[in-house]
Amino acid sequence: MNTQRAIEISASPVMTDVTYLGEPVYIQHVNEESGIARIYPLSNPEEERDVPVNMLIEG
Repeated sequence: MNTQRAIEISASPVMTDVTYLGEPVYIQHVNEESGIARIYPLSNPEEERDVPVNMLIEG
């Protein structure tokens, strides 16, 4: 996924199907300069992590 699309998804009130390594995730925030997204798995919202935006897949 590109950074601009990740920013659009994180700002949207509509839930979008996004996965990271095959796991459904929610994008909380995107750092445009570094290309890093703050995400958490839908199955475990307390497991936040920073991942490269290019590793996210929109389904």
